Amino acid sequence: MRKLLVFQHVPFEPLGTLDGLFRQAGFRIRYVNFHRQAETRVRVARYHGLVVLGGPMAADQFDRYPHLRYEQDAIREAVRHNMPVLGICLGAQLLAASLGGSNLRGAAPEFGWCEVAPTAAGRVDPLLAHFGAAEQIFQWHSDAYTLPAGATQLARSAVCEQQAFRYGDYVYGFQFHLEVDRALILRWLGRAQRGAASQRQHALDADEIVEETHRYMRRSANLSRMVFGEFIERFFRWRRRLALSSR
Repeated sequence: MRKLLVFQHVPFEPLGTLDGLFRQAGFRIRYVNFHRQAETRVRVARYHGLVVLGGPMAADQFDRYPHLRYEQDAIREAVRHNMPVLGICLGAQLLAASLGGSNLRGAAPEFGWCEVAPTAAGRVDPLLAHFGAAEQIFQWHSDAYTLPAGATQLARSAVCEQQAFRYGDYVYGFQFHLEVDRALILRWLGRAQRGAASQRQHALDADEIVEETHRYMRRSANLSRMVFGEFIERFFRWRRRLALSSR
């Protein structure tokens, strides 16, 4: 059975739609919950792939969250082992930092549905090729990152230049949240309305976000299945080639 390692930073940012897709494809999922046990350390090489999820902290906040330094080391180890890696939001920022990029605190606040456009490279990328010329994708971040040397930019928005990138063949960073469903969006809105400072300062219009969720969710769910399904399919092909080449 293929084993997926997942770095989770807070309980309200799970795999979302990715959970069912990976389980349907026969993966066993191991969560490392840093919000519960920040000192947890695992051997990345024992797994077949790594997903790094989002969170409210900054990717370079090592003083408050020492595990972030370990995560960047673990990401680099996964990349060295040619493992498929997917970073989402904070996960993309950690992925970029681990590869030599910089974290940009508060540089690109986006909360709600925002237009994301593939670059020329994104339009021919196996995953982002499923996007149209521009797509409304859910966002929930203030920070951004610079593109690491050797990485390929795949998408941008009006506020955030780096929305998606690929490093090599199997390493992807997505600043946006294609994994969310309606229930998860409502959960985040509820937390923001109860006083999450980083979102409150941006004066969220919850009613507008709910209305836009009704408008855009079906397309987002379809994109989620296509983009993440392609990632998982490439995951399978990669494992088969590796098994054959070792004989």
